Parts: sequence; structure tokens; C-alpha cells
Amino acid sequence: MIARIAICGVATPPFDYWIPAGLDVARGAVVRVTLNRRRCVGVVLGTDDDAQVAREKLRGIDELVALPLLPGELLDVAAFVADYYHEPIGLVLAHAVPPLSRARKSADPATIKAVAASGTLADAFEINAAQRAAVQAIDAAAGAFNALVLQGVTGSGKTAVYLRAAEAAIARGGQVLLLAPEINLTPQLQQQVAHGLPGARVVTLHSALAAGERKAAWLAALAGEADVILGTRLAVFAPLPKLALAIVDEEHDPSYKQQDGVRYQARDVAVWRAFARGVPVVLGSATPSLETLEHVRTGRYRMLSMPARAHADARAPAIALVPARGEGAHDGIAAQLWRALAQRLERHEQSLVFVNRRGFAPALKCPACAWEAMCPRCSARLVVHRSPVQMRCHHCGHAEPVPRACPHCGNVDLLPQGHGTQRLENALREAFPVARIVRVDRDSTRARHAFARIRERVADHDVDILVGTQMLAKGHDFPRLTLVGVLGADNALYSGDFRATERLGALLAQVAGRAGRASLPGEVIVQTDFATHPVFRSLADDGYDALVQSLLPEREGAGLPPYSHLALLSAEAQRRDDVDDFLAAAHALGQRIAAQRGGRQEVVEVNAPLTAALARRAGFERAQLLLRSHERRALQAFLGAFREGLDALPGRRVRWALDVDPASF
Repeated sequence: MIARIAICGVATPPFDYWIPAGLDVARGAVVRVTLNRRRCVGVVLGTDDDAQVAREKLRGIDELVALPLLPGELLDVAAFVADYYHEPIGLVLAHAVPPLSRARKSADPATIKAVAASGTLADAFEINAAQRAAVQAIDAAAGAFNALVLQGVTGSGKTAVYLRAAEAAIARGGQVLLLAPEINLTPQLQQQVAHGLPGARVVTLHSALAAGERKAAWLAALAGEADVILGTRLAVFAPLPKLALAIVDEEHDPSYKQQDGVRYQARDVAVWRAFARGVPVVLGSATPSLETLEHVRTGRYRMLSMPARAHADARAPAIALVPARGEGAHDGIAAQLWRALAQRLERHEQSLVFVNRRGFAPALKCPACAWEAMCPRCSARLVVHRSPVQMRCHHCGHAEPVPRACPHCGNVDLLPQGHGTQRLENALREAFPVARIVRVDRDSTRARHAFARIRERVADHDVDILVGTQMLAKGHDFPRLTLVGVLGADNALYSGDFRATERLGALLAQVAGRAGRASLPGEVIVQTDFATHPVFRSLADDGYDALVQSLLPEREGAGLPPYSHLALLSAEAQRRDDVDDFLAAAHALGQRIAAQRGGRQEVVEVNAPLTAALARRAGFERAQLLLRSHERRALQAFLGAFREGLDALPGRRVRWALDVDPASF
């Protein structure tokens, strides 16, 4: 007998191995095999009596891994991801197989969370009429595929709707997949699930878990012991034999798109998985993506709206657009924001100062000769940090000491430009020496559970002012937080990313939603030099939907998503000539394939290669080639032949990747 095996984590087609006598191997078995003298883990895709090569030329399977068979449904999910995103099946299955450390076959109490409490969800979460209508619509969709978009303003109580719908799905004997965009949101969601679903068995799945915890959670999901599988995009590959409901919270969030390796979009995979299983999927967001809203417009998805905040006394915050400069402004903070911060301290309320730049200053310049500190490995500025004191590249990790003088002219008066979280933290501490100030960014939350401890301090009213990045922009509920100040919002308007305005609008709406979520009135102060720009006007006056209506005609006129479908071929090498030669050959290949497909070049547009937005990263020169089509099927058919041709192109010194439905280009 011969087994066709996909090698996990290896970008090759499946290989044939013979099955030694006495080894019981079936489709979905996880095995260990030898490939190029290296022991690897593989998944059996099928078995056969015949092989395409002689038996004596085949290696045998080394051993069977002590794991249950991967369900056929999970293999189908992996096959879909491999086919749609044009990735080798082995790379995809590496996401579906748990870490193979030693762990018990059943999850331990630390992995499966259950609350042995009395009462029902109604006792834990009271819901209003809009929430009740949403729950009823989700319940009515049970047993068949339905894509439901739950658009509720921040603070409208989408989580309570998720939990009510999950309660009904679990009562019918099903499992619930609940995706969150970031690891830092999972502890809060887990607490809410435990509080709202007494006795429910909950496991979490994300990349920050120890190998043993991940394996135990995976086994619990496969055995049907877990009622709720909560996690980040990785959890979309969990085995779910009793899947009854899929929920994608903050569905618009770009974190659902994997940016390296297998470049899949977890939201879309969750939708496909719900379709394949014939169960409903709920996409929740205050600011749905334009692609999702287009699906609503065309009738593929159904909209469920919750236009008001769930708390009876909560009101939308007052929003002010103020210039960052002017009388009374200093340290990057406008006079109006300084006054508002002082008022909150007097009233013992909490404030959030939001800036999406970590570090002390985004740049270091010499005013005498215009020298600027640049990364030697990337075409990017070095960011000044004060803890520890150094200049650091946020793209490749390069770090070096801060110079005492300009290396070009010797000027000692070097100027840090711009304001990062560290610089703002210092300025606020100087202005309010008795205030309890906490900085929340990737640097301050590297330690395990660091972010959870900060959340506990905020909940215990042990923090007066939060200074943070987009880690604080979504999903967090702080009842005493009544002021949000937004700095540096204009930076996104200069971006070349076609999604920049959409993302800015969503980010502003999300961060503004942190203020005034309970009985205390909220206020949002946004510093901008472009107060009349549609993205800011929509925030202050008309809401996110008005911004969407202004963006959709622009996208349609430019032939960009959601009115077209894209694929991006990116390439990098240490020599620019190697990149250019490879992409020139890829461009010629694409044009030949388009011509061979009946001369329908207009169906798939093969654009000329262009330098990437970050032209050099970690010592590699980078460029890209964009493919576009108004027909998804046409693009998919084209990419099948294109990917096969790319594998045959010369260019061993070039690293390349094909990204279907790229998040940006």
C-alpha cells in the first residue's frame, strides 16, 4: 500500500511513501517520515494500491504519530485554503496540526475553562430590543448557511448577542467558533464567555500558548469536549466536529489577514467553513469592511443593525476636531486636550491618549545639514527609544546607540521629530506628576500576561491616563474612561495604501468608542489639520456609513476592491537586478498566459512590476507585480497556470510570494 503524504511546513507537492506491514494508516493520519535525511511530520491525504514510481524507490513511513485522525472536514478546509490562496498543501496543514509536544490526550483544567455556576445567560446579560432582534435572527438561521453582518455602534452590546446566540447553539448540542483579531482580546472575551455561559467548556487557541496548552485545546475541540473555541486567526483551523455557529468579532480588522507564510484571510475562511458545514456565520463590527458591506448590498450577506449603545444611560461621545498646533499646544498635545485631561483628573475619571506610534520619536534629524537617522538594512527611519535608550528599526529589528552628534557635520543639537508613546508618556508625567499613567504598546506588553495586568489596573481604577497604540482601540470596556485624545491621525492621509482612509475611519470610530460607554458622558478630541476631510467629518457628524458612501464611488472608479479582485506577486533579493529580472520574467509569463486564454487580456490585467512601498527591508531589495480582475473565477483560473509557471522560472536567489486578496500593495 502507498500513502500520499503532505509534509507539514514544506513548500512541495505531496510525496508517495509505502506503508510498512502492520502499520494502520488511513486518510487524516499524522505520521513521521524522512525527507532529504530530515525527519518531518506529514499528513496522509489518501492511500492507494499503486504508485507512480517503483516500490523500491520509495521510502517507508517511519512511524504513526499518537494523534487522532484529522477529520475529513478539516482536510477539506486545508484543501480549500491551498487551492484558493495557491499555497502548497503542506504549508497549510502545518496550521491544522497541533504542536507535537508531550501532552495529555484530554485537556487539563487549565486549558478547558468552565464555570460551575448556577443561573442562565439572562441573569448575566440583560439585552435590549435591538439585541433581542439580532439574537432571534441568528437563531432563525440555525441549521443552514447564512452570513449575517452584525453592525452595532461601539458599546451596543455585540458580545451579549454573541453569547445569547452561542447559548442556543450549545443547547442544540453544537460547538461555537469565536474569532477575535488579537491575542490581547482573548482573555477579556474568555472572562465574558465564562460569565455569560455558566458551565460552558471553553478553550483558547492562539500562537502565544505553550505547545502543550495548544495541543490539549486542539484535542478538546476534536473530541467535542469544548463547547466554545475562542482564538485568533489560527483557531479557524481547529477541528470542530459539531460546529453549529461561527462568529468573527471585529471582522474588519486587518489582523485577520496573515501577512507571511500562508497568506490567508481568516474571516473569509470562517465564512467558507460555515458554508461548507451549512451553519450560520456572524460577522460583527461597528465599522464593517467595504467588501462585507458590498456583499450586503448584493444580497449575499444580511445586515443586522444595533444603532444605539446597550447601557441605558450611555450616549455617543461629543467629538471635537482641533488643530495640533497653536497657542497653548506643547509636546504634541493641543491646549484643548491638556485642559480636558486636567478636568478628568479633578473628577477622578480616566483618559486615553491615543497615538499609533510606539517609541520616543519616529525620527532623528540634524537641523544643520538635514542628516536623518536611517536603518542601514531598510529604506526606513530609525525610531528613537528611551527605554532602553537606542534607535531601533520597527521593520527588521536593527538597533544602534543614539549618536551624540551628527555623523555628517558634527552638530550636537540633534532633534527628535514627532511623538511616540514613550515621549508622550514623559510629557504627561511632567505635566501631571501625581497622575497614575500607564503606557500600552508592543514594548510595554511583551511579557506574558502584561496586558491582562494593565486591564485589571484600569478596571480597579488604579490608572488615570492610558497612553497607547491601536492595541487599546477595540474591544475594551472601561466604564470610567470618559476622554479619548487622538494624536497623529493625519499621518494616514499621506499613505499610498488604497485602504488607508477606510482603516483610518474604522480606527477613529473604534477608539472614539472607548469613551462614555456607561453613565458618565464621554468626549473625544481629535487633533487634525484637515477638519473638513470626509473621514473626520464622518466621525464628527455623519457616522461611518457616510464615509463608506463617499469611499465606494472612489473604489469603483479606480477598479479596486470590492469592485475587483487582486493578487500580488512580491519578490525580494539582495541584488536589485535579481528582483527586476525575476519580475520581468513573471510579467512576460503573465502576459503569455493571458494571451493563451483566448486573447482575453482584459479579464486579468497583468500590471508592470513596481518597487514596493518599503523598497528595502532587512538587506533585501523588494518589488512587486499586481494582478487584477473584475471576475474572481477568471483570476483564480489564471493564477493556477501562473503559479505553476512561477515555480519553473529561474531565480534561485529570489524569494517570492503570491498573495491572493492582499490587504495592501
